[in-house]
Amino acid sequence: MKNAPLTAALRALLIVVLVTFAGFPIYWMASTALNVNAQLYNTGQVPWLQFGNLPELFRELVELPLLRWLFNTGLIAGGTTALSLTMGSILGYALSRFRFHGRGMIGFLMFMTQVIPEALLVVPLYAMFITMGLLNSLWGLVLANVGFSLPVAAFILKSAMDAIPYEIEESATIDNCPRVGILTFIILPLIAPSLAAAAVISFFAGWNEFLFAATFLMDRELWPTSVGLASFIGQYETPLSAVMGAALVFSLPAVAFFLLVQRKIVAGLTSGAVKG
Repeated sequence: MKNAPLTAALRALLIVVLVTFAGFPIYWMASTALNVNAQLYNTGQVPWLQFGNLPELFRELVELPLLRWLFNTGLIAGGTTALSLTMGSILGYALSRFRFHGRGMIGFLMFMTQVIPEALLVVPLYAMFITMGLLNSLWGLVLANVGFSLPVAAFILKSAMDAIPYEIEESATIDNCPRVGILTFIILPLIAPSLAAAAVISFFAGWNEFLFAATFLMDRELWPTSVGLASFIGQYETPLSAVMGAALVFSLPAVAFFLLVQRKIVAGLTSGAVKG
């Protein structure tokens, strides 16, 4: 009891340090964005926020198709998340509740998708997209990203489903509840933290998409924000203030999404790790 105030003070100090450390990149992006290019390339960056340069930054961002790029990024991330959770729930339920030949091989192949680097698959995927008519298509990017995020989502959901007693499903079966109803109305609500964890992983896999988008998309209007930011790099000059301003706008939705679901992430990632 005597050490309680000291412990609370140390805990508060640690929280302040961690928040400062985590928030500094965002602050530095805002500070860089509010410096004009003449300052950045001549006198050097001013570390504090200069709101007097805000109209100039706003004018530079308006001239860019930033909203269109953000919409494309949101479409890729949202489609990847929705498809990964839908298919991952079904696949995780099948691996958790059914015993069939090849079950171990399916799990091994799912694991191998995380070992193979994306760059190794660019050429075969490019050939497949030409054949299937998915080249220069946002939905093609969604399918490409699902191929990498689906196995992770399925593993997380399977681990959570393994911890749910099978007797709950037997009770629902006695009441003539179909398999789809059991999965939708009984299992998934019980593993909501794991769904949140899988959603975060799938969302960021689509939100940070760059390699496939830079390879498969030719139209500038279809670019996600990551590819749009990379296009600012010029041979002789790069508008750093505009790049950092657009990067800040690009980062804020992802940060907000993470903050909304952060409470369930740890519980979802550790669900099923310990059997009680």
